[in-house]
Amino acid sequence: MSSHKTIAKNTMFLYIRMFLIMGITLYTSRIVLEQLGISDYGIYSLVGGVVAMFGFFNAAMSSATQRYLSYDIGRGDKFQLQKTFSATLTLHIGIAILGFVLAETIGLWYVNFKMVVPDDKLFSVNIVYQFSILTFIVGIIQVPYNALIISHEQMKVYAYMSIIEVILKLGAVYILIFFPSYKLIVYSILIFAVSFLISLFYQMYCRKKYEESIFKFEYDKKYYKELISYSGWNLFGNIAWISKNQGVNLIINLFFGTVLNASYAITNQVTTAISLFVSNLQTAFNPQIIKKYSQQDYVGTQNLIFQGSKFSYLLILLLIMPILLNTDYILKLWLNEVPDYTVVFVKLALLNVLIESLSGTLMTGAQATGKIKWYQIIIGTLIFFNLPLAYYFLKLNFSPPVIFKISNIISLIALLCRLIILNKTLKLSYKLYFKNVLLKIAYISCFAVIYYSLYINFFKESISFIRFILDSSFCVLILIILIYLVCFNKAEKKEIGLYIKNKIK
Repeated sequence: MSSHKTIAKNTMFLYIRMFLIMGITLYTSRIVLEQLGISDYGIYSLVGGVVAMFGFFNAAMSSATQRYLSYDIGRGDKFQLQKTFSATLTLHIGIAILGFVLAETIGLWYVNFKMVVPDDKLFSVNIVYQFSILTFIVGIIQVPYNALIISHEQMKVYAYMSIIEVILKLGAVYILIFFPSYKLIVYSILIFAVSFLISLFYQMYCRKKYEESIFKFEYDKKYYKELISYSGWNLFGNIAWISKNQGVNLIINLFFGTVLNASYAITNQVTTAISLFVSNLQTAFNPQIIKKYSQQDYVGTQNLIFQGSKFSYLLILLLIMPILLNTDYILKLWLNEVPDYTVVFVKLALLNVLIESLSGTLMTGAQATGKIKWYQIIIGTLIFFNLPLAYYFLKLNFSPPVIFKISNIISLIALLCRLIILNKTLKLSYKLYFKNVLLKIAYISCFAVIYYSLYINFFKESISFIRFILDSSFCVLILIILIYLVCFNKAEKKEIGLYIKNKIK
């Protein structure tokens, strides 16, 4: 009950953060698109994608940082916690240096000689690229501080700072109004400035609040080797994820140019906004899963994994149904000018978010055990296939949406593989996962498919804003009722009832 209360409280802070961030971010995207234009917006997304390609070291080390900090806090070992923080910060500084070298060699060559951009934009692209690298480096060094706050489950601070960050980024967009030219360059400089200020605050807060955040270099060869080994296997998985997201973006550029990159960027904006809902829930679950495992509470670990997987899927389903029913109307209302293929991109990408939502706490369970070698090899290899398969089918003149169809099929196969792997490493029960998660969400998913088909074929007319609100509200209400009746067990219903009664009192 204590862990559930902590998860509920932290989830509340994260959802307040998310609603504000999502609203501001989506509005910011619209203004950025208007200020930069479709082509420059696609260029900014593409250049950022090139830099992000070199973030696989950082992404790998980030998972290790979060896991080891949460594990040490769960065990109550303050000495080891301080040692872990200093070691991970040292490694992140090393990653920043390595990323800088790769970006200024391989990345710079790709930007100038391989990337498809208009000739008159090449100077602006190079300036944007340099500031994107600086923003990237700041983000790398910030990771251990963010991880420390999340591991201590201080989501309130994390939420406040994230809200301030997006407000500052919105302010940066409005500053563009005063620059009739070189908007792309000015925007990249302003985004770097915002990132630097936020990173500085995180460091100051941690140093004041947590004594373990005081950096003390201590070279322990065995421990560094353990961290690097753990990160090394994560590295393989993260290279695969980057190839799926940013690598596919580069392939789109090779075949279709920057205009379709804009469609891909807008799709990522939508999916990122929706994914925030489930990532907030999983961010609240993840430290508890790792801490319970460190305390050898394996039953509690499994129950949290099941609950996180089920709740994540249901939450995403509630969110995406109104969007799937009226994707074209929503995009037109948001952007005014909707680039080609954006509607179908968004629909297929949202289905991928729904499938992947089941895997979030499964991934955390794998990370908690520390036995990630075969997990990363198998899952990473599957995810990496997104890149060559996308290139192959586009080369055969398939239409662009094929890249998302491939991604959805691979995500389903990866989910099955995760269950098999966790059965071996965590003794996760297939039978209980099927009974407590898959069977329950299957009923709701069948209803959602039938409702979608009927609505699209028989009830969708020329829609107004009032009609959109009413249709969406009705759909969500029906889903909530069905979810409560079908997907929650007696204990969960009782806990929800007690929570509501206490709030009313």
